[in-house]
Amino acid sequence: MPGFDPTDPLVTPPGAGLEGWFNRCRGAVRRGWRLLLPIVLLTQVLPAAVIAILTYAADPSAEWAATGADDPTALPPGFGADVATLVAVSLGGAVLFGLVQSLGWAAGTWVITRQAAGESVGLAGALRYGLRRALGLWGWTLLMGLLIGVGVCFCVLPGIYLAFALSLAGPVYLFERQAPIGRSFRMFHDRLGLVLGRVALIAAVVVVVTVVAGVIESLATAPLGATPLGSPGTALGIVVVVTLTALLSLPAHFAQQVGLVVTYAEQRAHEAPVNAARLAAELG
Repeated sequence: MPGFDPTDPLVTPPGAGLEGWFNRCRGAVRRGWRLLLPIVLLTQVLPAAVIAILTYAADPSAEWAATGADDPTALPPGFGADVATLVAVSLGGAVLFGLVQSLGWAAGTWVITRQAAGESVGLAGALRYGLRRALGLWGWTLLMGLLIGVGVCFCVLPGIYLAFALSLAGPVYLFERQAPIGRSFRMFHDRLGLVLGRVALIAAVVVVVTVVAGVIESLATAPLGATPLGSPGTALGIVVVVTLTALLSLPAHFAQQVGLVVTYAEQRAHEAPVNAARLAAELG
């Protein structure tokens, strides 16, 4: 098509189809995995493992089961404080994780786009860019999480719809830095079948990897008993299991990071001719 480069390593031109999109995703991973791997490990895997371990430490269910054996109708001692602690650890960890995760999303987007444009990249430069954009991206991520959470409360399906419709809001913010929620909605609805198909593939990878990692973690922690942090030996076992299962989530993180950036670039191409060099310049 006029104005499009069919060989652009990032932007899938209109008409290239799923094969063109997949080839660009694969190319981005091939070019950038050496930098994306430490970024994902530092900003996605490590924080997730830390939060999981803290959640295990704050989980009072084992103590409740022990005290409830005497009087199943009575609330365990310190029930309110235990619940508050667990909620604080879970929500606080999720919020802080979102900030670190935002740094990683921004850094990874910078690497993928600049490499596609043939520009030099490095881990330090990627993390510096991520730090500059993390706070703004984090704020929008919190708002999107709230919207999706409210949607889930309304029979789940609205939450799923919002998750798909808002899937491109992160790249929109990083490249355009304005109205990411409204812009993502428009991109989603303007080419519903195309965007839905791409995001559904990414979501399928995330769901499968998450379920497999969760099953493995459950099976591995079951022999440690009801109080896995009750002794140094079982506590070490929990740390090892959580770390290994967090590493198993790497394919999901890569699929999200690369897939959403390539999908956003494809949607931009449907609006007007664009290439990797222009997108790299827009990141700032």
